[in-house]
This record gives sequence, C-alpha cells and structure tokens, in this order.
Amino acid sequence: MLTAGLLALSLTVAAPAGLAEPHKKDIALRLVSSAENSSLDWKAQYGYIEDIKDERGYTAGIIGFCSGTGDMLKLVELYTERAPDNVLARYLPALREVNGTDSHQGLADFPKAWRAAAKDPVFRQAQNDERDRVYFDPAVRQARKDGLRALGQFAYYDAIVMHGPGADRLSFGGIRKAALAKARPPARGGDEVRYLNAFLDARKKAMRAEEAHEDTSRVDTMQRVFLRNGNLDLEPPLKWKVYGDPYTIKK
Repeated sequence: MLTAGLLALSLTVAAPAGLAEPHKKDIALRLVSSAENSSLDWKAQYGYIEDIKDERGYTAGIIGFCSGTGDMLKLVELYTERAPDNVLARYLPALREVNGTDSHQGLADFPKAWRAAAKDPVFRQAQNDERDRVYFDPAVRQARKDGLRALGQFAYYDAIVMHGPGADRLSFGGIRKAALAKARPPARGGDEVRYLNAFLDARKKAMRAEEAHEDTSRVDTMQRVFLRNGNLDLEPPLKWKVYGDPYTIKK
C-alpha cells in the first residue's frame, strides 16, 4: 500500500493539472484568441472566416480551422453527423476536393453559409469538441507527461494550433523534438524554465521558416514574458502584447 501511495504521489507531481482546471482552460483560450483574432472574446469567433493568405485556404472559427489542412473538413463532417440538414453539408464534396490546397473552388458562398451555421448551437458545440480533440487535449496530455505546468501546457497548445500536430520539423512534434535535443523536461529530471526556453527557441525557428508566421510576438511578448516573470502556473493578472496590441486578464 505504501508503494502504491508513493507511486500515486509521483504521478501527481509529474502531471500537474494546469489547463485541465476550467478557469485556466478559459485563460488559455483567451490567450490564443488574442493572437488569432485580436480579441479576448473567443466565444465571439464561431462565425469568423477569411482567407489570411497563408496558403491554407479559408481560416475560420474559434481555433482557425482551415479548408486546406483537413481540420475544417473533419469539423463539417462531424456537424453533418449531428445535424444532417445543416447549411454546410452541401459543401462537403468541395471541401474534400480542396483539402491540401489553398483553392476556393466550389466554395464561393461558403463564408456566408459558415456565418449562418455559427448561429446554430450544434455547430458551436462541434467546434468546441473538435478544438479539444485535435488540439487542446493532445497538447495538454503531452505537456503533463513532460511534467509541465500551466504555462508549458499553454505553450504546447499554442504551438499545435499554429503549426499542427504532425511530426515534421515545422509541426508540433518536430518543435518538441528540437527542444528535447537541447534540454530535458521536468518529467525527465530537467529544469522547467530551461526546457521551456528551449521549446520557445525551437518554436520561433519554426515560425520564421514560414512567411505567414514570421511575426514571433506571440512568443516574444506573450509566452516569454510570462516565463521571465516566473509565472509557470499562468496566474492572473496577466499582461502581454501580440502584434503590438496590449492585453490584460485581471482574474
């Protein structure tokens, strides 16, 4: 019994709750929204859609689902499973055709339909669920395995949102691999601050490799600020800038 108790304590220390706590999760979603939508009101972004000229087609919704990367297609497929007669269902063939490209072929009226769908609570819940399945939950799960607290969990989440969950050098897996080559995470006996600095360095290198992501302020004037302040638990109040715009979360 003592051995089991010590094991449970070890697992608790190695896997801090962090963003699993609802209020901390909401803080993380507001932080990402400040970078993705220039607003802390992430719940106002369900109907957002535009082509931001990053070669990923349309970018839309609360996490920037893209017509060119497959996550938008998966979202509309899920929505159609839950609400077969929805206004986006007729665009599924076109979304399958443009997947992997920046083409708008067959999607001429798609932005209007997206904004209409965003009024449907079923579609909003589908966005929440796909955000968590594809991005939030995997990021937090891996960060907890690495022994990282809320800030590190957020750093992983923000990286997956921008770069995708793949394993190549410009995706989250490659960024993490580059960081591990420079420093050990807490779960492997390393120093958390040193490891996070290595991760943010690798993240910046990946960002600069893509013209659409070459502004690294979401690292420099957001995450690095929290890290320099020693705020590994993302405790409010939080002050930061993204693309030169100042933001504050008071509580």
